[in-house]
Amino acid sequence: MKIAQVAPLYESVPPQYYGGTERVVSYLTEELVNQGHEVTLFASGDSTTKAKLYPIVDRALRLDQRCQDPSVHHVLLVDKVAKLAPTFDIVHFHIDYLHFPLTRALQIPHITTLHGRLDIPDLAPLYQSFPDMPLVSISQDQRRPLPLANWQATVYHGLPENLYTFRPYSKGYLAFLGRISPEKRVDRAIEIAIRTGMEIRIAAKVDKADKEYFEERIKPLLAHPLVHYIGEIGEKEKNDFLGQAYALLFPIDWPEPFGLVMIEAMACGTPVIAYRRGSVPEVLQDGETGFIVENLDEALTAVERIGQISRLRCRQVFEKRFSTRRMAKDYLEVYQAILEAPVFQPRLVS
Repeated sequence: MKIAQVAPLYESVPPQYYGGTERVVSYLTEELVNQGHEVTLFASGDSTTKAKLYPIVDRALRLDQRCQDPSVHHVLLVDKVAKLAPTFDIVHFHIDYLHFPLTRALQIPHITTLHGRLDIPDLAPLYQSFPDMPLVSISQDQRRPLPLANWQATVYHGLPENLYTFRPYSKGYLAFLGRISPEKRVDRAIEIAIRTGMEIRIAAKVDKADKEYFEERIKPLLAHPLVHYIGEIGEKEKNDFLGQAYALLFPIDWPEPFGLVMIEAMACGTPVIAYRRGSVPEVLQDGETGFIVENLDEALTAVERIGQISRLRCRQVFEKRFSTRRMAKDYLEVYQAILEAPVFQPRLVS
């Protein structure tokens, strides 16, 4: 099958540091190539892939100080994809809704995976106006704000099975990995660690939009002797960081669409303690790969009980449910269904 994968341009594919969407696009692209498909990846020029790379910009926009308006480059991305679209069997978009008007006009076989939160009021009229756009969710919970959208499937993320190393034993610290922002609640993670008397290591980036929050609310908390802030780390460092942790803390306070870090921890054999928000109950199996909690008291109890969780079982569940082989299989089934479906005639919405 000739497949186009269209990635955002903010990070390289795979990203050097933080970047969940670009990371998933990379894993999917490489697995499809491994399975013998002819894949073209539309991405930044500093991306690395076994597929044919069609670079739109020289380097990822987030790290390019010359870039002042990322929207310009994404419009150019959509234009270039549209010109080459007839050469592919299917085009798989990962750039939200930017391409909707053009793909409707071209009537090309395509699918869009939505990677972000959908509980934003502005989105409802958009998806009402584009009821013909075939969509894939990354969790069932992600769909809740837009139940009438043209959902084709839910495909959970997957990781290469050899990406992370199973660690049967930890070094006894709690871990927080991701992004420092109000909804990720690193402040909760710090409180859990201090209240249980355990060291916490924090590997996280701070976006420009969250710098004030970091300086005013989080930075003062980092002075505690049990708290160790590492900063943003890349793929190589994550293996040891997650694998040597006693547990990953995921105390989110928002409707998380998926939560890639949960399956990264499970791949290492590291159990997860997560708040019951968004996709958490779909990804995490309470009492088997970690604990799902409702509040701080339950989180403190979960830390005390985490030794009951089998690290080997965490790895086994990862291999069964969250490998790239399973993810690619699910997407190939979606592609085939799109190609076999009757041509959809767009419905005009007044």
